[in-house]
Amino acid sequence: MKNNPLLLSCLVFGLGMTSCTAQTESANEPAPVDSGLTVTKSEDEWREDLPHMACFVLREKGTERAFTGEYWDHHEKGVYRCAGCGQALFDSEHKFESGTGWPSFFQPAEGAAVTEEVDDSWIMRRVEVLCSACGGHLGHVFEDGPRPTGLRYCINSAALTFDADSANSGVREVKYD
Repeated sequence: MKNNPLLLSCLVFGLGMTSCTAQTESANEPAPVDSGLTVTKSEDEWREDLPHMACFVLREKGTERAFTGEYWDHHEKGVYRCAGCGQALFDSEHKFESGTGWPSFFQPAEGAAVTEEVDDSWIMRRVEVLCSACGGHLGHVFEDGPRPTGLRYCINSAALTFDADSANSGVREVKYD
């Protein structure tokens, strides 16, 4: 157990870590409710279509460990898309170095790429960021980002894919003191 700090943390805090592949399948899964999402799948379909970590983050509101995701130190020009449905979420032009170990952006892509909901889990109030097309959990937004917005969209790499062909943009380098 000492070789797995995430598992140890979950046990210390009394939290059971679930996984998309470990969930029991239900033959009586309810039909999707009309939520306004443009991409709807059953949980079984999500488990079948997504890699384990992407399913854990997007569908179970999990979080990858800091400094372990594919995009936390990624500097190519392009567009970051939802790993669940492919919707464009963030442009590399809006990415900055937050020092947190997760990809950070000061604003989402044009239009209504993301939605936000209050998240009262973990004994604190945060604002959860969701893909507006499929409802997948992406991360959280905080009010400690750089100008021009003052926001920091702290996003899990596992919730993203990267498309270098979609944009001609750059990464804004912002260092925190």
